[in-house]
Amino acid sequence: MRIAFIPLCLLLCLGAWPARGLALDLPPMLAQRAPDDPDPAAYWVSEKLDGVRARWDGRILRFRNGEPVVVPDWFVAPLPAGVVLDGELWLGRRRFDELSGLVRRLRVDDARWRQVRYMLFELPGADGDFSARLHALQALAARIEAPWVEVVPQQRLVDRAALRTLYRQVLDGGGEGLVLHRADARWQPGRSPALLKLTPFLDEEAEVIAHVPGRGRLQGRLGALRVRDDQGRVFSVGSGFSDAQRMDPPAVGARITFRYRERTPRGVPRFPVFVRERSLP
Repeated sequence: MRIAFIPLCLLLCLGAWPARGLALDLPPMLAQRAPDDPDPAAYWVSEKLDGVRARWDGRILRFRNGEPVVVPDWFVAPLPAGVVLDGELWLGRRRFDELSGLVRRLRVDDARWRQVRYMLFELPGADGDFSARLHALQALAARIEAPWVEVVPQQRLVDRAALRTLYRQVLDGGGEGLVLHRADARWQPGRSPALLKLTPFLDEEAEVIAHVPGRGRLQGRLGALRVRDDQGRVFSVGSGFSDAQRMDPPAVGARITFRYRERTPRGVPRFPVFVRERSLP
């Protein structure tokens, strides 16, 4: 395998941003919920991948929480030094649990890592609008020439009917939904109205702060998780768990994904349902 060497001046011309430690200093750019039936004309549209988000900080591949990913050396060897990349570790549709088990391991399973792809979708901190950053990312990935490093496919759609058709195709095929990124948007940290997610349910993450014991038929097992979301709201998630998960629930401090349909006037999710544990070592 040939390891690509990309001169810094070329990366600057492409719009890439030298790391200088910024990968850990800058919060990620996060998507907001899309309004009903959005007009896609101003956006690049891609599938919402159900993977594990990972950022290359120019030296080390890290989870969203900043912890390093235990990864084979060959997997990261082609990634450019000094350049921050954001992407998703991905095995394919409906394979999140398998992927999560793999990336949690403290010892590398080389054969299983051969199936993983690093799907790039952003150059954090880079100049230019998203169209420019996307083109720079595609040029960079082409120079890397590693088959497991790809750019998430993006497309422009002419109208709402085309968006609805693509959305239904993705859901029918086992996908989670779509992501819409304004073509003219500059990169910004935090949750941004320039980045939208279109899914059948609302989904968010929260931190587990306590276990609520079960009662009745759940005596001796988990009744609910007490959680705190990123806005500081505290509530309970009591449904969506298997019997095995109630016997061995996510630990205090873990991050979980939950789904819901709407919020109360106080901003608390109505009827939140546990989906999976998202925290990683």
